[in-house]
Amino acid sequence: MPQQPPADQLHLPPQLTSEHWQRARRAMLAKTLGEFAYEELITPVADADGYLLALPGADYRFTARRGAYGSWRVDPASVRCSADPDADPLRFVQYARHALGLSGDTLGHLLRELTATLLADAHQLATELTAAELACLGHVELEGRQSGHPWIVPNKGRLGLSARDTADWAPEARTPQRLPWLAVHRSLAEYRGDPQLYARELDTLEPFRALLGDRADEYLLLPVHPWQWDEIVVPLFAPWIASGDIVPLPSDGDLRLPQQSIRSFFNLSRPDRCTVKLPLSILNTLVWRGLPTELARAAPAVTAWIHGLRDGDPFLRDECRVILLGEIASVTVEHPLYGELPEVPYQYKELLGAIWREPLGRYLEPGERARTLASLLQTGSDGRALVAELVARSGLPARDWLRRLFAVMMPPLLHFLYRYGTVFSPHGENAIVVFDEQDRPVRLAVKDFVDDVNVSDRELPELAGLPAEAARVLPRKPPQALNQYLHAGLFIGVYRFLAPLAEEQLGVPEEEFWTLLRERIMAYQRRFPELAERFELFDLFTPRIDRLCLNRNRLLLDGYRDRAERPFAAVHGQVDNALHPGGPSARAARADRIVSAAP
Repeated sequence: MPQQPPADQLHLPPQLTSEHWQRARRAMLAKTLGEFAYEELITPVADADGYLLALPGADYRFTARRGAYGSWRVDPASVRCSADPDADPLRFVQYARHALGLSGDTLGHLLRELTATLLADAHQLATELTAAELACLGHVELEGRQSGHPWIVPNKGRLGLSARDTADWAPEARTPQRLPWLAVHRSLAEYRGDPQLYARELDTLEPFRALLGDRADEYLLLPVHPWQWDEIVVPLFAPWIASGDIVPLPSDGDLRLPQQSIRSFFNLSRPDRCTVKLPLSILNTLVWRGLPTELARAAPAVTAWIHGLRDGDPFLRDECRVILLGEIASVTVEHPLYGELPEVPYQYKELLGAIWREPLGRYLEPGERARTLASLLQTGSDGRALVAELVARSGLPARDWLRRLFAVMMPPLLHFLYRYGTVFSPHGENAIVVFDEQDRPVRLAVKDFVDDVNVSDRELPELAGLPAEAARVLPRKPPQALNQYLHAGLFIGVYRFLAPLAEEQLGVPEEEFWTLLRERIMAYQRRFPELAERFELFDLFTPRIDRLCLNRNRLLLDGYRDRAERPFAAVHGQVDNALHPGGPSARAARADRIVSAAP
């Protein structure tokens, strides 16, 4: 366990040096310009030296390459500001606030989120590894080396955490911790899932049952995040703590490490044990990171249904060998008052509970290793991308390696969509690529069902067997909305950033990257001609698609206000679909590589 400084000694983050801070803010400013331009929050114009963004009081000049889906890849070293030689993204927000249309409250909270994100980014720079060193890390260790959501600018804002909280509990802190536990009376708590699993996961807690005495069977046991206990549980559940319905317990002794999501924990002491997902009532990216009671309660039923589809389908089970990391047990604790008030902000419906998710390690075969898809976007301290290191180690030509990546990822995702009208959200954190001993992609693992599985609103026969408990919580979406989970979550949310890396470091032109992906989708369609009607229903090749906007949601739609329902990504106009054969996005990638051609 880390040694805490004395109470009268100030905590000083060690990464706060001028060098790390300057590198972090220049990278953030480039990302801000690129992602805000992509979402049409700002409109840079081409000039003789690249691009110009004129704002009241400051002009920004930079070079950028345009890519698929209308994306911008801004060169951090090229950014120049007429009024700010330090290229500070916080100053950019100051200069751009009126052009962006920011309200005062949004502006204040946004600057705080951006500063917290810079602090985390500086820490990553202070402890960065080379690409070769990153490639040698295991799945668990690599999670703490990732840079966060590639699309959202304030991606590590974590409103609610102090600097010391962040140093203790953030994934980039890479600090193993022990979690305390609670006993909650069954009048407040409910268990769903396999009783044997619950008993197996909790076998080290038998001494705690002794603390409860003759009433032990009246309680359910679950871990709790210490921050959540201090900030949420004690203040809001005080009457039930006083009555003895909630009893604090010690730790089970196992060391755990937070994943990128910050509220899910690997078990380091017992890697065969489940990952545990806990509510953490901080605001990060778009939402409060609690644990919705209704979804947590239904998690085992959703998992059982998803597993049943896979296990009954020879293509998914035997050919793809897709790993579905199920959420197989949950304890939910609904607040007795907030649970009866539908109009209160949704954060008060996500206060206390736990979900147990299957660990990846038990499904890996000898010689296999896993990495999140997001890790493929990482670049080492030597400027070399992790994906370039993996391709070199594989011994394959870069195009063949990419073909294998697409062959591993796309068939199971497409099969769930086309045959079962069901989608995951395969963004960089949820999608995990499994590699062989030569770092060649061999299969796919997917996680996070309870938050991110959606099903078709059409009456498909394959959905007739959907259990009632799962049907109550799984959102029903029209076909094009389901397609967006692939377009926005995977193609725009990950591949949009991987494609230019492939061009810069693997020598595969971006247009060819998208061609290889399109060919893989078409190969799947040739394999299953009987699904032709579904290919038309879930058409991934339309000329244009809706532009989903994540930063625009924070800046202009929801801001930081409370609401009764979780917010969704904003939609602003449309973009050219990179998968549309011969589409204009492919031509743009050819015509506008790095510099000054018109967008």
